[in-house]
Amino acid sequence: MKRRLRLEEVSDPAVLRAMEAVPREEFVPPELRAAAYDDRALPIECGQTISQPAVVAYMTENLRLSARSRVLEVGTGSGYQAAVLAEIVREVYSIERIPELAAAAAERLARLGYANVRVRTGDGTLGWPEAAPFDGILVTAAASAVPAALLAQVAASGGRLIMPVGGPQEPQILELCERRSANEIVRTSLWPVRFVPLIPG
Repeated sequence: MKRRLRLEEVSDPAVLRAMEAVPREEFVPPELRAAAYDDRALPIECGQTISQPAVVAYMTENLRLSARSRVLEVGTGSGYQAAVLAEIVREVYSIERIPELAAAAAERLARLGYANVRVRTGDGTLGWPEAAPFDGILVTAAASAVPAALLAQVAASGGRLIMPVGGPQEPQILELCERRSANEIVRTSLWPVRFVPLIPG
């Protein structure tokens, strides 16, 4: 049932290969499989969503990852974004605050052969400090500001973080944070988006 994804905004060959390789129908509810390759967000369990493919690809590309990269994902959801990252990088660490989603995603990713992904339940705003620093951090939920704990876990000399910034009733925009040195982070505003809120705890 694989259909071609519309990814006109993305040019990184590794990202395009990853998007084609991951079977998105495995990450959506059974009744929505026919819509798996539509370029739109879809509902999943526990009131959460799986992001539209174009946004997944765009966020991934802007991290500028390599086969040697180590990445932290905040907001595992169904595990789709983690699978895309796992097709590109050496290690993916993914945190999900809802235990049911974390357990289901971990089982799904293992069943599909993504042995380089680790999933745990926890407070995503705190990151995964014992595994830090990360070459890339990708946050799939929105907050009014980038959590300081996540910025602290971005690797020096080119480490990047991307997340949607904006409150529940405010416009949201993807913000890219690139660490240039221990004390310098350059922030760039990218696409307008709409994500579920990043909830501490």
